[in-house]
Amino acid sequence: MSKSIRLSEDAYERLAAHKREDETFSEVVLRLAGERSLLELAGILSDDEADALRDAVSERRTRRGEELEDTAGQMRGA
Repeated sequence: MSKSIRLSEDAYERLAAHKREDETFSEVVLRLAGERSLLELAGILSDDEADALRDAVSERRTRRGEELEDTAGQMRGA
């Protein structure tokens, strides 16, 4: 049996980015939603990888904040 779900475009893009070539989306969800402790993730990234990830997250947060400010400005002007 299967179920249909709705995802925002952003959520879909994030899920698709994790999808491996030989996986279905159901398999991606099961893999990503597996019950793991955060402690299991400790040490999986090198210092350079961790820095790059930190920079990417910071950049995305900045970009998202700018998008929200633009949207708020448009709503105020409407």
